[in-house]
Amino acid sequence: MDTGGTFTDCVWIEHGRLHTLKVFSTPHDPSEAIAGALAQIAGDHKPDIVLLHGTTVGTNALLQRKGARVALVTTAGFEDAIEIGRQARPNLYDLNVRRIEPLVSRELRFGVEERTRPDGEVECAPSSETLASLRESLEKSGAESVAVCLLFSFANPANEESVARELLQTKLALSLSHHILPEFREYERMSTVAVNAYLQPLMQHYLENLQQRLAAGSSRSRIFVMQSSGGITALGTAAAQPVRTVLSGPAGGAVGALKIAQRSGFERIVSFDMGGTSTDVALLEGRLVLTSEAEVAGLPVRVPMLNIHTVGAGGGSIARIDAGGALRVGPESAGADPGPICYGKGTQPTVTDANLLLGRLRSDSFLGGDFQLDLERTQAIFREWISRRQLKFTPEELSAGIIRVVNATMEKAIRVVSIEQGYDPREFSLLSFGGAGALHACELAAALSMRRVIVPPSPGALSAYGILMSDVVKDFSRTSLTLLSPAAFPAIAERLNRQFLQLKRAAQQEYRVDNWRGVPKMECSIDMRYQGQGYELSVPWRSSPHLLEDFHAAHQRRFGYHHASKAIEAVTLRVRAILPSAGALQPGRASAANMKVQPVVTSMWFAGRRVATKVLQRESLGKNFQGAGPLIIAEYTATTVVAPGWKVAVAKSGSLILETRAKRRPQSHSVTR
Repeated sequence: MDTGGTFTDCVWIEHGRLHTLKVFSTPHDPSEAIAGALAQIAGDHKPDIVLLHGTTVGTNALLQRKGARVALVTTAGFEDAIEIGRQARPNLYDLNVRRIEPLVSRELRFGVEERTRPDGEVECAPSSETLASLRESLEKSGAESVAVCLLFSFANPANEESVARELLQTKLALSLSHHILPEFREYERMSTVAVNAYLQPLMQHYLENLQQRLAAGSSRSRIFVMQSSGGITALGTAAAQPVRTVLSGPAGGAVGALKIAQRSGFERIVSFDMGGTSTDVALLEGRLVLTSEAEVAGLPVRVPMLNIHTVGAGGGSIARIDAGGALRVGPESAGADPGPICYGKGTQPTVTDANLLLGRLRSDSFLGGDFQLDLERTQAIFREWISRRQLKFTPEELSAGIIRVVNATMEKAIRVVSIEQGYDPREFSLLSFGGAGALHACELAAALSMRRVIVPPSPGALSAYGILMSDVVKDFSRTSLTLLSPAAFPAIAERLNRQFLQLKRAAQQEYRVDNWRGVPKMECSIDMRYQGQGYELSVPWRSSPHLLEDFHAAHQRRFGYHHASKAIEAVTLRVRAILPSAGALQPGRASAANMKVQPVVTSMWFAGRRVATKVLQRESLGKNFQGAGPLIIAEYTATTVVAPGWKVAVAKSGSLILETRAKRRPQSHSVTR
């Protein structure tokens, strides 16, 4: 199950087949929608349930600043490092720049007289009097959670463990930096552990509540949570380290997109996931791309996560006129409550309303006809909204403007993960999913000169499908600064192999604790840099001097140059443990009984005019189906719009393959000076 801002998407296996269900989310308590969906799925039975869950609880808490009251315990003299941060300015010449407020207020930062050296030697251990005083201060502070981040604890956690033993008496939630991120760079480590502490009480309460709801409706239940890194983990790990779940839902979408693309015969894709609240895009070349240098809500989060870019553009994004008279769309969303105007309660124009007025959404085919969209109410409120602002537009013209604005936002997001990273989007296919993605895919692809769009089966539930098919993944890391001398490489490699072995054993131990069967695959990599550099590149580990050549080649590929004679440092060791998922099933289709759309001829608004359009039911399309736009292809979880000038066919995998008949624009080689 993938909980979104508007819908909760469910994908489950029954008698070896995949099925889908979409229900409205319950933002006040996401577990309520999950329990309701499970009741629909189970009926009168109380089955054993294994729930794989993608959640937005952590993400929303960060974005809305609704987490716990956090205290920070750090080495004396470093209490303000979390606020000082780095010297980088997001806008160099902005005189009115406003810094992101730290998650920990000044009165809740506590310094401890202790010191560990960079090599791990304990120079000064905290005294029992110091620890007792710290505990008493925290008990009086009103804190709900504590982040502990001592200097160089990644080299030796002894002092941090002493603090933890004392603070266990407070019964407060504890986040320890040597557990969360045993890596160097104290500001990023401090920020990451503070984010974890900020989310920990909220996530623990949510998951406990969810577990209780499941226990009431099942004979036995187990819960696993999707991580930002593209793999699932046990409930206990997710509750203790919620920072690893901040991109939970989007990660499931990227996993599902990659699996569908490979089954459709395509390796190079841009995944485009447009839901009710946001749009998530990622560039994939036959594999998932990880990063450990991400920011969420303006805060550094240095745990491994998929390289996904998110913008506030979705079906529920609200349109408004700004102070300068320009039309804006998002990032505010109507969500599930009150929702868009056409859902019956909303009063502000949204992207979904615009698609309905333009004829791209059918009022009688939403959710397979189980939910009726209110076209007349939408038209009336649009007219009133236009009149109140004294605009000279028809509802259709305003709707077309809303679509153009939101498309521009999403086009920019795709440029961030492609053009800005040195990739030509014309060499990729756009894999579109999410409840609203296939409504906009043709126009987006045309704007970027992309010639192919792939729409998978059940596109509105692909993120949930990705979560269901995800591997069990655990990531471990440790900073170990080492100068890599070619002459002494065998001895250095032996020492690093021992450290890799420790990380592998830690991974195996966690799999045993979570009761997973099977032997996980261990992928070892190492972050390397030229001595004196302030950034690293991750290179697959091998116990050979050829590792140095691998780094030179990676640096040349990434930056266009390398230093063959310069000394190289190993910085951080990484182990990614992967236990493959059991199944490789195709996404299911809604049963024909759920579909009430009959083939009809309607009209859609394109390029300022109405064009006659045929409405087809996706379940009725044969394996050899081919057609040409304009077309509307309706199904249970989404609607696909095939624009004029595009053709569509059904692939063997069940995906719709849309291709433009327009000629490809020539690539420009001009240089502006």
